[in-house]
Amino acid sequence: MGSGIGRSFDFLPVNEREGKPRRRGITEMRGPYYAPVGKRYLQDILETMGAYIDIFKFSGGSFSLMPEKAVRELIDTCHEHDVLVSTGGFIERVLTHGGDAVDRYLEECRRLKFDIVEISSGFITVPPNDLIGLVRKVSDLGMKPKPEVGIQFGAGGASSVEELEAEGTSDPSQAIRAAKLYLDAGAHLIMIESEGITENVRKWRTDVVARIVNEIGLDKVMFEAADPEVFSWYIKNFGPEVNLFVDHSQVVQLECLRSGIWGTKSTWGRVVTYKEKDRAAAPAKPKLVEPTAKGGR
Repeated sequence: MGSGIGRSFDFLPVNEREGKPRRRGITEMRGPYYAPVGKRYLQDILETMGAYIDIFKFSGGSFSLMPEKAVRELIDTCHEHDVLVSTGGFIERVLTHGGDAVDRYLEECRRLKFDIVEISSGFITVPPNDLIGLVRKVSDLGMKPKPEVGIQFGAGGASSVEELEAEGTSDPSQAIRAAKLYLDAGAHLIMIESEGITENVRKWRTDVVARIVNEIGLDKVMFEAADPEVFSWYIKNFGPEVNLFVDHSQVVQLECLRSGIWGTKSTWGRVVTYKEKDRAAAPAKPKLVEPTAKGGR
């Protein structure tokens, strides 16, 4: 992707990227939560950076506090710019109200034209088979299920390091096993919860990231990375086509790094892509082994 979107200064080269709908290098953007995001603000973001944004995510069930008209306007604005809309992980709150509430919630998501239903369970314990059933139900309703997995119980509420340490973490093999089951059940992408890995920890668990990438595949996962230091690390270690979730205030900074036009001392001029111009005529390429994560804070 470059001059095809009619960008200014298109004589200056940038890293080539897939156009939408992308299979890799997906950027998911947090919408209203830490700050309100209304239609006019969203229009500003998408009119300037919409070509690089793939998913808009409501966080913390924020849509349930907003007028329906405002929710519809946000969803419609996203669709006008080929941006999918995600519920965020609110279903784990709905699950505490019972099965009937879940059914009504999913029907309402479909009525309002949400594209993606995130299936998270960071605060609650749910049998894996029940979550697999939810993945299938979301698919049957014509929406994309996006399960979230992680190693930290109690994740998702900005709890302190001390609180999360008291909860403890699980072995990464549990999250990896769950992710594989969700993919087999029809999930299109797995969200990796950052708490316990790069968020609210004293030391980053880069070993967990490496295991997830090696055992599931880079194109099947999206990493929560709502901190410039974190998404810079992911791109430096896994390249510009890693799937990342960031805050709406960070989409420009992220794309500058993906495109290779800007960066910090450790990434300046080091983020590049190579795309064959004629794939049909090109000889088969050897498979490359994904780089393993290294470094940390």
